[in-house]
Amino acid sequence: MTHPHEHHQHHHGSKSQAENEANNIAQKLEEKTLHAHHEAMPHGEGTPPPHEEHMGHAAHGEHGHDHHRMMIADFKKRFWVSLVLAIPVIILSPMVQHILGFSLDVPYAMYIAFALSSIIYFYGGWPFLTGLVEEVKKGAPGMMTLIGVAITVAYLYSTATVFGLQGMDFFWELATLIVIMLLGHWIEMRSVLGASKALELLVSMMPAEAMLIRGGETVKVRIEELKKNDLILVKPGEKVPADGVVEDGESHLNESMLTGESKPVKKSKGDKVIGGSINGNGVLRVKVEHTGKESYLNKVITLVQEAQKTKSETQRLADRAAKWLTYVALTAGFGTLAVWLILGQDFAFALERMVTVMVISCPHALGLAVPLVVAISTAVSANNGLLIRNRTAFENSRRITTIIFDKTGTLTQGSHEIASVVTFENAIDKKEMLRLAAGVEQNSEHYIAQAILRKVKADGIPVPPSQSFNYLPGKGLEGKVEGKDVKVVGPNYMQEYNIQVPASQAEEGVETVVYTLVDGAPVGYITMRDQIREESAGAIQVLKENGIKNLLLTGDNERVAKSVSDKLQMDGYLANVLPHQKQEKVKELQAKGEFVAMTGDGVNDAPALAQADVGIAIGSGTDVAAETADIILVNSNPQDIASLILFGKATYKKMIQNLIWATAYNVVAVPLAAGILYNQGIMISPAVGAALMSLSTVIVAINAQLLRKKIK
Repeated sequence: MTHPHEHHQHHHGSKSQAENEANNIAQKLEEKTLHAHHEAMPHGEGTPPPHEEHMGHAAHGEHGHDHHRMMIADFKKRFWVSLVLAIPVIILSPMVQHILGFSLDVPYAMYIAFALSSIIYFYGGWPFLTGLVEEVKKGAPGMMTLIGVAITVAYLYSTATVFGLQGMDFFWELATLIVIMLLGHWIEMRSVLGASKALELLVSMMPAEAMLIRGGETVKVRIEELKKNDLILVKPGEKVPADGVVEDGESHLNESMLTGESKPVKKSKGDKVIGGSINGNGVLRVKVEHTGKESYLNKVITLVQEAQKTKSETQRLADRAAKWLTYVALTAGFGTLAVWLILGQDFAFALERMVTVMVISCPHALGLAVPLVVAISTAVSANNGLLIRNRTAFENSRRITTIIFDKTGTLTQGSHEIASVVTFENAIDKKEMLRLAAGVEQNSEHYIAQAILRKVKADGIPVPPSQSFNYLPGKGLEGKVEGKDVKVVGPNYMQEYNIQVPASQAEEGVETVVYTLVDGAPVGYITMRDQIREESAGAIQVLKENGIKNLLLTGDNERVAKSVSDKLQMDGYLANVLPHQKQEKVKELQAKGEFVAMTGDGVNDAPALAQADVGIAIGSGTDVAAETADIILVNSNPQDIASLILFGKATYKKMIQNLIWATAYNVVAVPLAAGILYNQGIMISPAVGAALMSLSTVIVAINAQLLRKKIK
């Protein structure tokens, strides 16, 4: 078994630091991400074509982020202005007065309603009118066309009635339709995925400055100024500013944010270091190897870029429904006009029938059907520790067939704890061995030392003072404790000095073993492992019950991977997987037709999280993984993954129900509005059409609220 004080070199191919070139890549990727983001938005939300908006302007995506925020603020303002103006329009409507049984004698009421409705139509309706034009240009009519046609027909017809056409105006329907559609789109836009900050976070992992060794002196320089073969100084606790090779010194580096390796990795002369990793308690002199695009961090950036670029957005159900309703509304409307004229009715009657059909075939409920479910599911999820960043992926979680779990920090706690304390026969007891070992280890910052000190503190064992502390490079530690010569060392030391110990009883699956020697005699050993989270087994069980395959993916060795996989009764494992291979593994499964979810917490998981159909980041992990993922588990609880999938299914079901409710009344209302039963004396008036429309909206709203119970 490997002692972590030993040389523990990882081979990640060419790994290095991200510097000035990273900014260029970040800018390009931000632009691509924003482009994809706007493409994925509901049609016609006042969005200029993405290529015009971002061509060469969105430095680091700042303009893009601001643009998205400005669009949301714009919809919000249009909504409030339209709502305030709609109230007098509704009160002045003869139809509303008739329904509610009151009457107001306001001079020039029709002209006031016309003036206010004109502002609502042109100001509140503007995003839908521009959206209509965009959709018609593209030859892809959808929600915007449906809304645009309905409000235009209602406005033009109502205006005509003010200036002499016989008939009743539709101003209040026009006002409420625009207000509700603005509200629906405002809610929806707020829940749409914001442009990813993944690149900014990746680049920010690099320090801005480095200590350059020049002519025996150290000079502080910006990392952009570093060149290949420069010598730099890295002090304890600092981030490594550049990828390179250790020329002098030794230390343990925390690479977990970059490589996913849970253990700090020992580095000494000749070892490679990765820019962005965090130095432990040693001082290192490093010779710079790579700059710019060759850096390890930039390679991760590129992988994220590729994955995000190729991720497709599922077409929105509401848009599909709206597209067909547009065809139905236009066909039914003009068909109604034509049929009544052919049957000999006067133009005013035929026109009123046409307008009634067109207005009620644009259901308020359809505008709210999806956004309401979106808003409620997002809020309920957040209250239960699930942060949804990408709605499409969340709604697609119902389709997941395989989940890949990153081991460290996801299924396990990500911190090494003592697994067992074993003493040899005729030796001291466990408590005494731990006490002596802690006496030596208290001088070290190493993670083994920290684990031993946590253990003695938990057991209430006092730590004795020690003298003559000495670090044994690659082998362990030694010192004097209460006059005894105490060593805490790994298997390499035992082999080198040919020290025989009883057959190891160390459990299979532990990652580390250290032996304790007192006055040259071995007295026992301590094993450590990254502990499996208590909730992991339950989560795997729920997934299995729902027919979802689960695989373990880790950079750790085969033995460790098998141990965790077997203990949790998983469907399989992939060990010794390097960061760039994680994304490949996801691609391979997708190529076989699997719908893949990936969970992870490190930067090395970011490309795989982006590549997966659904990327789930563990909240205790790095910010960058969370920014590349579609869903973030705040509480780092694997059981939340199972909840997420079941809630995703419930959410999707509610959306379908709402879309059915929102469109079903059209099947009844449109033919009646057209006058199909006119000869039987049954004809839907605009007032009844409006009432049906409102009822449909209420049903959709109540149904969406019922989703709150589903998360439990």
